[in-house]
Amino acid sequence: MQKFIIVLSIFFSIPIVMFSQQEQIISKKTYNTQRISETEIPTIDGKLEDAIWSNNNNWESNFIQREPTENVSPSEDTSFKIYYDSKYVYVGIKNFDKQPDRITNWMSRRDGFEGDWIEIIFDSYHDLRSAFSFTVTAAGVKGDKIITLNGKNEDATWNPIWYVKSAITKEGWTAEMKIPLSQLRFGKVENQVWGLQMVRKYFKNDEISVWQRVPIDASGWISEFGELHGLKNIKPQKQFEIQPFVVTSLETFEKEPNNPYRDKNITSINAGVDGKVGITNDLTLDFTINPDFGQVEADPAAIALDGFQLFFKEQRPFFVENKNIFNYQFSNPIVGGSFSSDNLFYSRRIGRSPQGFTQTIAGEFVDSPERTTILGAVKFSGKTKNGWSIGIMESMTANEYVKIDTNGVEREELIEPFTNYFVGRVQKDFNNRNTFLGGIVTSTMRNLDENTNFLHKSSTTAGIDFLHQWKNRTWYLGTNVVMSHVEGNEAAILRTQLSIPHLFQRTDAGHVAVDSTKTSLTGTGGDIKFGKAGQGHFKFETGITWRSPELELNDLGFMREADDIQNYTGVTYRSLQPFGKFRKATLAYQHWLKWDFEGNLNYIDWDVEARGTFQNNWNATLGFFHQPHIYSKSLLQGGPRIYLPDQYGAWWALGTDSRKKISLSFDGWTKTGNKDSYFLLENGLKITYQPLNQLSVSVSPRYTMIKHRLQFNETNDFNGSPRYILSKLDQDTFSLAFRLNYTINPNLSIQYYAEPYISKGVYNDFGYMNDPLARSQSKQLALFSEDQIYYNAQNNTYDVDETLDAIVDYSFNIPDFSFAQFRSNLVVRYEYKPGSEIFLVWAQGITDYRRPTGSLYRSFDNQIFSKQPNNTFLIKATYRFF
Repeated sequence: MQKFIIVLSIFFSIPIVMFSQQEQIISKKTYNTQRISETEIPTIDGKLEDAIWSNNNNWESNFIQREPTENVSPSEDTSFKIYYDSKYVYVGIKNFDKQPDRITNWMSRRDGFEGDWIEIIFDSYHDLRSAFSFTVTAAGVKGDKIITLNGKNEDATWNPIWYVKSAITKEGWTAEMKIPLSQLRFGKVENQVWGLQMVRKYFKNDEISVWQRVPIDASGWISEFGELHGLKNIKPQKQFEIQPFVVTSLETFEKEPNNPYRDKNITSINAGVDGKVGITNDLTLDFTINPDFGQVEADPAAIALDGFQLFFKEQRPFFVENKNIFNYQFSNPIVGGSFSSDNLFYSRRIGRSPQGFTQTIAGEFVDSPERTTILGAVKFSGKTKNGWSIGIMESMTANEYVKIDTNGVEREELIEPFTNYFVGRVQKDFNNRNTFLGGIVTSTMRNLDENTNFLHKSSTTAGIDFLHQWKNRTWYLGTNVVMSHVEGNEAAILRTQLSIPHLFQRTDAGHVAVDSTKTSLTGTGGDIKFGKAGQGHFKFETGITWRSPELELNDLGFMREADDIQNYTGVTYRSLQPFGKFRKATLAYQHWLKWDFEGNLNYIDWDVEARGTFQNNWNATLGFFHQPHIYSKSLLQGGPRIYLPDQYGAWWALGTDSRKKISLSFDGWTKTGNKDSYFLLENGLKITYQPLNQLSVSVSPRYTMIKHRLQFNETNDFNGSPRYILSKLDQDTFSLAFRLNYTINPNLSIQYYAEPYISKGVYNDFGYMNDPLARSQSKQLALFSEDQIYYNAQNNTYDVDETLDAIVDYSFNIPDFSFAQFRSNLVVRYEYKPGSEIFLVWAQGITDYRRPTGSLYRSFDNQIFSKQPNNTFLIKATYRFF
């Protein structure tokens, strides 16, 4: 079976002639705009009653359907006009509809894209790769995005200043836009040529129509746009925006009379400023001083039992905007994989929770900050007309101290040092924008003392990436190489060697070894991939990605595991037109093979998946996977590789028509196997209800059950040899995410999010590792008999008398747990003028970790319902000068 999978991997690594298809040549449309005078400037009210819209000249239509049936006439016509002056672009749009009373004008916050909408996209750089998108819904809600990587990446957090209104008429609905040239980027050319696309969503039919035809199988998006001509003698506008803010907050919690840090409510007031300065039209300087992210939604609850860190997406506006420029996700294949989140820049490191800790004794009270204060950050980013993409970011975080009270005497200890973070990213396109070469450098510098010298003093990473495309961007070859270098004292570097991503202490690994005298580590990694992006029914990609044992990215980046070489391959067949009962469908095969740097084949996984959208707009997914070869080098957390039994399973999803007032989606997956395999079953349901145009409610319960999973507990010493204690885990996890969105108008909204989460784990069948490579767990594990293990109530541990001589040989902590968390966030947002906002926030939080006390519901009742939550009330006001 292993040989078959390896041969199959090589087979898919070779270009397959049958995948190629005759290239379609589609003529590009051209729209000629005109300049208007000051007397012709329209009033932006959405009604299109001004003189420039009233005449029949220069209206453009002839849209073509893209979905569900590509290259046929759309159900309804769409027409638009574009004018400009020295400072603005003006757009008028007529969205015809024979049933105007059935236009879906659902309300939402900015970037909601609900119901019927129309979008205009400008490739003002005309680089055929990046663009600026402006969308308005029939309800008048605006949306905006920066689109990069020829359509593969969309950043909806970009919030430029622009003006738009919409109106429902007897012929359908209309929209009117006024877009400042200062929000766009273009070069100093007398006669400008921009890429142009218009996209309309006709909600009743779930239909997408476009002005410039882009076939479904096109290998790109922006590169296929039509062109906007007629822009003459417009000057690039330098952007200048300053946004000061003030925040006042009140925190309440359950009082602890003897604790000086928890005996009264906490009030605070804070202020800062965000800014955006156009150095040139192409390059912008963004800065923030003492930023506040109090209105940002909390991360979802989660717990990790394998020792690896959890990845959470960035939600803070300063770091999210233009994040695509700094992105260096050096292994990001279309098939995904455990390595897909690895990145040289992971902005969540900036302002992270303090990494230090303090030792206390009974009677001492501690006040520890939840996160590190960001003193300030600045980023310089943009793209020049000649193809240079540039991003530079620098950020500083403050010293963070824990306060310790001992009988009224307070002392402070440093738990997070002053740190400077730097990232620089450049990329250049060549060969008529078919070839790209780029690089990145990141640096982390810390000012350590004796309490924080367990951290790296410095960390530097660098990478070079290359992508070449040919045959109208249908085929591509990409590669990148990364390097890391970390420095610190001997204790800090030893800590890194022993950490879960590295595990140099593995007793059976001949290619790595712990060196307690080292004060630095240098590692490498990279990725090579080859694939077909479009032109026909088939897409495929294959590649190899690797991380050397000493590669370390986690100071300013994210890396799950080093000492890893993987081959990945994916092949997808997709329909290009509706057929039978389906609007569209795909069938995919993918696999992963994984080695360490000693040459051990540790993992094989192959998957098949079928996915389809039916004519009634329901959708379904069904997939199967098999893992016929599994060895783990991390399960014993420093012990030898261990054989794990084969696993196989399936995943599924079913969703109803999202256009309806009530829609449901159901998804889940399961895995099991032969003898000794554990069982997992996870199911989730999401119910969305839209009773009013202004109101939507969703509830998403999810339940996961795990039975008899082999779990590492801890390592003990037994007669000078390590004893790796393991057991079987039964775990139940339940969460329920609730969301309510009430949008009174496009500028005033109320959002509420709440999620209770409970995970309970009970361990049984304790034993120690006897033969990690044995093919059955009866030979792998030596289970403790009832005479060898007993509960120590005084120390709350299990004591082990392995030799049955009435003397305790070693003890280990009872691993049973019940982790409960409740988080909620109520945000009232009012944009009282473009870019200026007031936030009213109420956040609640409870976190409790203890031993289980019964059923899942009883544990949740004891740990959440019976406790007083922490409450934070916050008012934040911003004013945007521009």
